[in-house]
Amino acid sequence: MDFGEKETFRGLNRASQSQRQTGSAIKPLAVLVPGINEKIFTGATIYDDEKKTFEDGYAPGNNSGYLGKITVRRALESSQNVPFVEMMEEITPKKAISYLEKMGITSLTENDEGLPLALGGLDNGITPLEMAAAYATIANDGIYIEPTFYSSIVDNTGKTVLKKKQEKRTVFSEQVAYVLKKLLQEPVDGNNGTATYCSISGIDVVAKTGTTDDNYDKWLCGFTPYYTAVTWFGFDQNETIYYNNQNPAGIMWANVMRSIHDGFTGARFYQPNKISVEEICSDTGEIARSGCTNTYVEYFLEGTEPEECTQHSGSRVNAHIDTDEETSVYVDNKEDLELDPDDEEDVKTDDIENTTVQNEVIENTEDTENIVNDEIPEDVTNPENDIYEPSTGGGEDNTENGSGNNENSNEETVDNVEDTENTEGITEESPAA
Repeated sequence: MDFGEKETFRGLNRASQSQRQTGSAIKPLAVLVPGINEKIFTGATIYDDEKKTFEDGYAPGNNSGYLGKITVRRALESSQNVPFVEMMEEITPKKAISYLEKMGITSLTENDEGLPLALGGLDNGITPLEMAAAYATIANDGIYIEPTFYSSIVDNTGKTVLKKKQEKRTVFSEQVAYVLKKLLQEPVDGNNGTATYCSISGIDVVAKTGTTDDNYDKWLCGFTPYYTAVTWFGFDQNETIYYNNQNPAGIMWANVMRSIHDGFTGARFYQPNKISVEEICSDTGEIARSGCTNTYVEYFLEGTEPEECTQHSGSRVNAHIDTDEETSVYVDNKEDLELDPDDEEDVKTDDIENTTVQNEVIENTEDTENIVNDEIPEDVTNPENDIYEPSTGGGEDNTENGSGNNENSNEETVDNVEDTENTEGITEESPAA
């Protein structure tokens, strides 16, 4: 893909300056993080995915139709919208904003304090850099680490003249982070996943897509045990993105992440203590009995497990977990996924994002990618299940699809950052996340 020649010195840095509407890429941050940490719901909680009008006439739709009563995990898998708005009602937008701010999101306004926040309906939007840092908070076991583009500056005598001091804080526990990781693998590993093309053999992968109204913005946010990466694709002035329902941001994310993991040993997310694993009845969201015919494995914070299934009979079923972990070295086959805007063939789910499961929302665009290291500093502790009070301040409810009226500024806001105009901006930070 040719992005053209760089012609401007220190021009607009889309990675750190362009605030874009996020669509459903915000769901894990604004909904799942506070909901799991506050123990409002679990991955097995049942919500009714049906046409519904919320307060102030807000009526989000689903591009793939409605699925009826489904678990949180199933709603995440194909990015159903209505269940996430229902979850936001229980969490409250005010509480969600407090978590987003603790994960480094700085562009929220009073107008964002409404139910559309659940689907990415934002006043100004969020930069790719801040989205990367927020996702890295999950990857780093609940620890937010301020992104940096340098660790220190050394003069020609070897003397350190400047050392970057990064802000660090614990937002939630490693147990909460692990439950979130296992949930967020579903868009990659699930049969109805929106990001199945992001899988990397032998390595656990988390990935969440985001698409806004009129296909103005495309996102792919995710991480492995090694790296966190965020890719955004679009235009400075909103234009509809076509590519036959493919997600250009996702295609780039998959190609770059597969390439940089070439030669890495297979890796799985580490499971901490105080985690329960249960076989769940998909029909009820309760612990499965032998009479349950539709079951799956779910992960819980200890003490948040549901009761045994009340709809089916039989004895309790123990969770079956495949413990056959691959330890081989991953080898990239160099066969990159490609975009084909003229392709009229049917879209396959395992190649690109399936149009029947694109349940994203909102407005804006361009193409930028940020990658940060998932290393955790030794001096940061992880208190269990910390609950943070929301920040004060109110505001008007947002509109149905967010305002999407943000303009891109050419003013530099971050020092010591390479210009990424019309390029894939890849940033590896040490030891940040």
